[in-house]
Amino acid sequence: MKAVHVVQHTSAEYLGLIEDHLEGRGVRFHYYRPFTEKKTMPKFESIADGLILLGGGPWGSAGTRDLPTLRQEIVLAEACLTNDWPVIGIGLGAQILALASGGKSEPAPLTFEIGAARRTTDKALNGYLPETYPLAIYMRDRPVPPQSASVLALDDKDLPALWQVGKRALGFAGHPGLKVAMVEDLIMEFEESPPDATAGLARLRQLQRPLEDALVPIMTGLVAIAGWMEAPV
Repeated sequence: MKAVHVVQHTSAEYLGLIEDHLEGRGVRFHYYRPFTEKKTMPKFESIADGLILLGGGPWGSAGTRDLPTLRQEIVLAEACLTNDWPVIGIGLGAQILALASGGKSEPAPLTFEIGAARRTTDKALNGYLPETYPLAIYMRDRPVPPQSASVLALDDKDLPALWQVGKRALGFAGHPGLKVAMVEDLIMEFEESPPDATAGLARLRQLQRPLEDALVPIMTGLVAIAGWMEAPV
């Protein structure tokens, strides 16, 4: 049984809808919360099965409000890439993956965007990525994947929404398993919140079911690339 290590950067943001898909496949996951008093982080020798780096609310990586554990997490992501271990970056986690793989992050204000992504190739995520799917981004700064990355989907502004580095690393600009309650909790957890958050929440409520539906094939492809198990029949 695979055991995936998940690094949280806020109390509010977790795997969300992704949890059910991992549990349904018998994939275990363990949360690490370095922002708490225990300051727990995965150990290098424990992450061979896979590492997921989550979003960070108002935390970023481009110099304005950097994540306190940014350097440590870049090192962990570099270890995954060097050893061909699965690593999934979501939001801020995608910025960390970009930095670890030779890309960069660009300064951008904290934003809450609801839009759509469109795939760039029908082979994306082993052919499972939908042609279009809802894209929900709650993030400060922007990841810029390295030139070696394969961009699998673009957002409404033609910016990378999903990309792959090597065989087993994926960067998601938005959280594919985001729940409305997670955003509500993010807004309450921090003094800083993005403009027009109320309008964004209303739009996210409308797209919750389409987002859930799109996550089914996305997780099938993700699990296959990560090598966590064969997709259920």
